[in-house]
Amino acid sequence: MRTIAWIALVTCLAGACPAQRKSPMAPIEDVPGLPRVLLIGDSISIGYTLSAREALKGVANVHRIPTNGGPTSKGLSNIEDWLGSSKWDVIHFNWGLHDLCYRHSKSKTQGNRDKVNGSVTHSVEEYSANLKKLVLRMKKTGARLVFATTTPVPEGEAGRKVGDDLRYNKAALAVMEKHDVAVNDLHGLMAGKMDQFGTRPGNVHFKQEGSSLLAEQVARVIREVLAGGSE
Repeated sequence: MRTIAWIALVTCLAGACPAQRKSPMAPIEDVPGLPRVLLIGDSISIGYTLSAREALKGVANVHRIPTNGGPTSKGLSNIEDWLGSSKWDVIHFNWGLHDLCYRHSKSKTQGNRDKVNGSVTHSVEEYSANLKKLVLRMKKTGARLVFATTTPVPEGEAGRKVGDDLRYNKAALAVMEKHDVAVNDLHGLMAGKMDQFGTRPGNVHFKQEGSSLLAEQVARVIREVLAGGSE
């Protein structure tokens, strides 16, 4: 038994234990010759990272930022580190759910969410302006960009108002159209399906089945962009 335990410990220290292999945040080693893809996004993207990576196995090296992308202000503060000095062929990105979230310092709800007494993280106008800056920076990499629309806000969400997802997506799409950025409509994919695929009522996150559906569409769109098409 001690021998088995020691082998398991050494294996994990070498970076090959199952928990490490399955972490969407863990860095990956590139397969030479394949294009490089970067996923930028919040916890929704964290949920579909591993499945999208698996779906693109042998097609692309799919990396992601090593954190929750948060609101656009976090993106502006960290984009240089996230992009690094590596060459990217495709950058698939989203900001939105954190931007439109209302928070109050005295709220006891997770993340201090409070759409009644709180203040919105970024107004639609601020969100749009921040997105423009981020898009212009990412375009400098020479990568083909894909914006993923923000997934739906369900009824009963403590810090987010139903319909704000539509308003913020409308503003984002105007930025993408102006700067010729491809769009992956994840909102359209999940609209009217939160009762089926959401983790629970009033929550923006998805069950595994929902994350798998998102991953399938993310992988398909990335394949199309790599092949020279667009969504």
